[in-house]
Amino acid sequence: MKNVQELLQILTLEDIGNNNYNGVSKDIGSPNVFGGQVLAQSLNAAYRTVSESRTLHSLHSYFLEAGDLTLPITYNVQVIRDGGSFSTRRVTAHQNDKTIFILACSFHKKEEGYEHQKDIKKIIKQPEELLSWNDMLTQFGDFLPSKMKAFLAIERPIDFKPVEVPNPLEQKDLPPQVDVWFKVKGNTTDLSLAIKQQILTYISDYNILTACLNPNASVATFGNTQMASLDHSMWFYRDFDFNDWMLFSIESPNTYGARGFARGNIFTRNGTLVASVAQEGLMRPLKKK
Repeated sequence: MKNVQELLQILTLEDIGNNNYNGVSKDIGSPNVFGGQVLAQSLNAAYRTVSESRTLHSLHSYFLEAGDLTLPITYNVQVIRDGGSFSTRRVTAHQNDKTIFILACSFHKKEEGYEHQKDIKKIIKQPEELLSWNDMLTQFGDFLPSKMKAFLAIERPIDFKPVEVPNPLEQKDLPPQVDVWFKVKGNTTDLSLAIKQQILTYISDYNILTACLNPNASVATFGNTQMASLDHSMWFYRDFDFNDWMLFSIESPNTYGARGFARGNIFTRNGTLVASVAQEGLMRPLKKK
């Protein structure tokens, strides 16, 4: 996928009737279906059953089985409740009669109320000072481990610019945090809030578990650790545009028992807090054969 238009072709599902929708998958460099894709496709299905006057404010999900890239995914939406202010939906994703994912999400009509938000970091490098994943591949490709080089070489509809880039040849423990600027490629004008939330959900499954790996980076790598999303939650606050860089600021309070927990906030460049994310992931050391 080269841009947001190609991403939306993957996220937009086929309506097959009775609140069931079919989707296809795109390889992003992992052997299984990307969790962010399943999250975003599930939201696409749920939004089809909700009044246009209501927008997503939260989602909570579990990844139950690894998705097969070669098979279509069928999403079933259950209408749990339509109240005076909130609508609740439950979505299950299936492949060959196997449930691979479940999601509960809630939609809220627009209301006025009190307001405050956490501030963006006051001192942080700006995107213009940083290298993107593609820049890293171009400049350092000959020195990178083969798996990392192959991952960076895949075309994506999003540019990522990490604020700090660890040297892959100098393994050392790092703080349990990651800050990544990101920007959607292609024309993002005239996107509805519903579509923007689906895209943001897709993006939110990138980078987050890196913060869990960092404190043990002297011995743990993506190559010797089995990693997978176990659950994923998001809370959406304010409308936003994709016409500039956005910051995903992530921290990991804990890793233990082959699981890592991370949480983060997503800001616009001017410091508006758009959404918060929390995820627990599998962090299983692979035994040497």
